[in-house]
Amino acid sequence: MPSGVSEPFVRPFPGLNVVGLRHQGIVTDLVTFLNTFVRAYDLGRVFASPVDVLLGEGDYLEPDIVFVRKGRSDILSDRGVEGPPDLVVEVISPASADRDRGIKLERYRHFGVAEYWVVDPDVRAVEVWALADGATEPMVFRPADVLRWIPWDGAPVLEVDVAEVVGGE
Repeated sequence: MPSGVSEPFVRPFPGLNVVGLRHQGIVTDLVTFLNTFVRAYDLGRVFASPVDVLLGEGDYLEPDIVFVRKGRSDILSDRGVEGPPDLVVEVISPASADRDRGIKLERYRHFGVAEYWVVDPDVRAVEVWALADGATEPMVFRPADVLRWIPWDGAPVLEVDVAEVVGGE
């Protein structure tokens, strides 16, 4: 450092270099779509990382996005979401893909998360796991598709143009 210039007091968040701006852009877009929809219909709460999901004693995860429907606010606390959210979204990277499609998927399934989305920016796809329905394979949505999300039977439908999330072809 040049003489007389002090080191900055504020440093970039170290995690940003790991996930990158592409990841954060996708998270921001999805949170915007989900939160605008959820607030418009008073359906519950949407949270973006960092938020802890406490599934069981010693079983904590930090997904990119969570949704907890109205009527289940008792699982929300200052510590985080203390129980299975209704929707969990992970935006994967090459470093996290195995974990997000492996142990995290199994933990979410085991603890009763209703729906799990895995967004893969590299292949420009969104995998939707309907865990509450016992899905053993995801439905895969590509840029030409529209993902229709229904938080529960009878609730309004959010339509998400997948190309707006992961980019066009």
